[in-house]
Amino acid sequence: MGLDIQIETNNSEELHSGDYHDPKNDYFHQHSLSRTFCKFMCRQNVISHEPELSQIAKITGVDMSPIYEMESYTDEEDLTIFLNGVNSEEGIKKIKEANAKISGNIDRVLKTINDLLEKLNSIHNLSDLLLETDYDTIGIANYFADFQIDKGEGYMGNNFGHDLRNFKRFLEFAKERGTTTVWFRYG
Repeated sequence: MGLDIQIETNNSEELHSGDYHDPKNDYFHQHSLSRTFCKFMCRQNVISHEPELSQIAKITGVDMSPIYEMESYTDEEDLTIFLNGVNSEEGIKKIKEANAKISGNIDRVLKTINDLLEKLNSIHNLSDLLLETDYDTIGIANYFADFQIDKGEGYMGNNFGHDLRNFKRFLEFAKERGTTTVWFRYG
């Protein structure tokens, strides 16, 4: 077992009902983000230097704030759990402000992913441009290699390019079905 990352939506029940889980549609492999992507997103909390996502922002000139903001959303279920354990008005206020900030964010997130895909398609040595680290929890050389090739099977063994293309496919799928807000859930 390991820590996973999923993209949650404001209409998750509707989105994942019906034929979403039908193997013939293969949505799982087309939309899943790898555990390596999960580790990649968590890097800001485990390394002392600038996280790779922030480095990639500088390399490409793409604003990553819509992606980082996806980590700050607290859905109703988690909010209820939080409220049962804490009576902090300040904490509740911060959660509500963070949630309001990303409300309706799907277009901003999709633009960020599209911009990243466009910029990174022309960079063939991304791993060489990133800071060296003594604590490589993602396998930087392998994860950022062969950006234009889908490595892995949509969940296991993906490279960064594959994860971003899956991210884009999911966002487009969700937007077509009325999704307006997306965020990350770890579990």
